[in-house]
Amino acid sequence: MIQNSVYVILILLSTKGKKVKRILLLYISNNSGHHRAAKAVEAALTILSPETKVMNINCLNYTNPVMGKVINTTYNNVIKLKPEVWEYLYDNPKVMNRMRKIRKFIHKFNSKKLKKLIDDVRPDLVACSQAFPCGMVADFKKTYNLDVPLVGILTDFSPHSYWLYDNVDAYIVPSAQSKQKFIESGIKKNKMFTYGIPVNPEFSTKYSRLTVLKNLKLEKDIPTILIMGGGQGLGPIEDLMFALNTIELPFQVIVVCGTNKKLKKWLEKRKLLFRKKMAVFGYSNEIAMLMHISDILVTKPGGLTTAEALAKGLPIIIVNPIPGQEAKNTEFLLKAKAAEKAKNSLDAAMLIEDLLKNPVKLNKLKLAAKKCAMPQSAFKIAEFMLKIIK
Repeated sequence: MIQNSVYVILILLSTKGKKVKRILLLYISNNSGHHRAAKAVEAALTILSPETKVMNINCLNYTNPVMGKVINTTYNNVIKLKPEVWEYLYDNPKVMNRMRKIRKFIHKFNSKKLKKLIDDVRPDLVACSQAFPCGMVADFKKTYNLDVPLVGILTDFSPHSYWLYDNVDAYIVPSAQSKQKFIESGIKKNKMFTYGIPVNPEFSTKYSRLTVLKNLKLEKDIPTILIMGGGQGLGPIEDLMFALNTIELPFQVIVVCGTNKKLKKWLEKRKLLFRKKMAVFGYSNEIAMLMHISDILVTKPGGLTTAEALAKGLPIIIVNPIPGQEAKNTEFLLKAKAAEKAKNSLDAAMLIEDLLKNPVKLNKLKLAAKKCAMPQSAFKIAEFMLKIIK
């Protein structure tokens, strides 16, 4: 919370006495796709309108850091240890109705700190890349009669009911299907804008494949498989590495472990045991570059990771999707024919081998990925926001 408070103070001091527009971006999970989405929008806003002050804040860390830690820890433990529980909770109307009073209480409990943030920043627009802060601000608007535009930015390919609030002025949705689902839920058509999941402008950058591979001490003439497990390095990555070790075809591997230090240490210890060359990363800000030089991505289907891969025209093999949002993302990607789904680690290795043996099939996946990609999404969202506050 102290870091967020200092950040806000510094922004306010830099704009003191100046007539500048201010946009407040809110999320609640660090090192997540939601956070990356907020940063993508911030990057686009900074490019398009350097004079606009953008504050990108972890809402719960600011209003209630203890609650933020409890919520994120509980969520992470549930999806790791009891994914079937999350499957039951996700977008369940019965659970939603039971949780309504609890959500109202949490929003009211946090409203004092949120009011201080709103009063200090005096934003011309608030945008949220997660449903939780969007609901907090929507209820705050109603309670305090706040007349500030509120924009909800979806970061998965299928929406859920926790996004639904009357006081949200606009929703940024990733696809026609998600737009239709919101219409069926009672959201007015003129409130929705199909601009896509916000992908950082850097995903439009062209990198020198030869230079990057040389820097990573990898080969230039063989395929590169990129393995990811989201910001926390989840999924059966250890099993997958052993399965890949059985493939005779030439290829090399890049593994991004996210914040999973245990996985990174495990891979680095066993580098010499694997027959394939390997580059291992922890949490990385170089995903655009790594995707650009890769031929296949093996990953859990988080909304941001898959939107970024689509922007790069990178074929996806889906492993271990968590129930709920990742299962819905899987449905979207399979329907678009931009991905294949593996039953387990061994099946993922077999799919990789099949694609490496069939360049025509691999190219079809690439073309399908490019067809549903929205690489300019962050710019479109930024332009939309700037138009509102003019």
